[in-house]
Amino acid sequence: MNILGFDTSTKSASVALIKDDVLVGEILINDKRTHSQKLMPMLEDLFKLGDISVDDIDVLAVCIGPGSFTGLRIAMSTVKAISHVKNIPIVGVNSLETLANNMAFTDKYIIPILDAQATQVYYGIYKSENGKLRVVEDVGVIDIDDLLEKIEKLYTGAVILGEGTTKYGNKLENKNIYIPSPEKNISKASSVTSLAMQKYKEEKNVYDSYDIVPLYIRKSQAEIQYEERQRKDGI
Repeated sequence: MNILGFDTSTKSASVALIKDDVLVGEILINDKRTHSQKLMPMLEDLFKLGDISVDDIDVLAVCIGPGSFTGLRIAMSTVKAISHVKNIPIVGVNSLETLANNMAFTDKYIIPILDAQATQVYYGIYKSENGKLRVVEDVGVIDIDDLLEKIEKLYTGAVILGEGTTKYGNKLENKNIYIPSPEKNISKASSVTSLAMQKYKEEKNVYDSYDIVPLYIRKSQAEIQYEERQRKDGI
C-alpha cells in the first residue's frame, strides 16, 4: 500500500511517502509560511526521488488541524483535488496527534501545544501504550497559564512539544516538564502518514474529497473582528 501524506498546518510544510510500511521519503521545510509556493515543487521532487507517480497512490493522508487557517487550506485543497480526480480515499489526522507521534516512544504524558493567538494554545494530552497513542484529553484550546496549572496538578514530568514551546519558552522554564530536541517539535508529514496508515487499516477517519474538512476549533481573527464590527453596528 502506498500512502502519500501532507502537512501544512504550522510553520513547517512537508510531504511524505510510505510504501508497504516503509517510509521511502520525506521533504520538509521549516521556514517562512509560503506553503502555497513550496508544496507542489516538494511533491514533484518526492515523486521523482521516490520513483512513483500519483497513479500509484492508494491512500492520501492530510493534517486537518488545528493550526494556521491559511496553511490548513493549502494542503486540504491539494489533497481534495487529487482525491477527486483519482478517486483516492483520504485519511485525516489532527495536528496535536501528529506532534505527539514524534514522541511515541516515551512513557511520559505527551502534551503538544500550538499557538492559538493571544495567550491561548491548542493542546491535546496523550499516552503511548503498546506502540499506539491513547487520547487522555482530546484536542482543545486553553490559556497557557491554565494549561501549566493543569500539568502541575495532574501531569507532572510530562513532555511538552510543538511550536508553542518557542512562544512560551519563558513560562516553561523551571517547570517539572521535558521539552524535546528541535526536530521533535516540528509537525511532520511522516507522522501524519504513519498515523494515517494505522487509521486506514482500522477504518477510522477515512473520507472522500467531499466530506473531509479542516479542524479549526476556534474562529479566525478575521471572523472575530467581523462579528465585533457587526455588534458595534447593532446588526
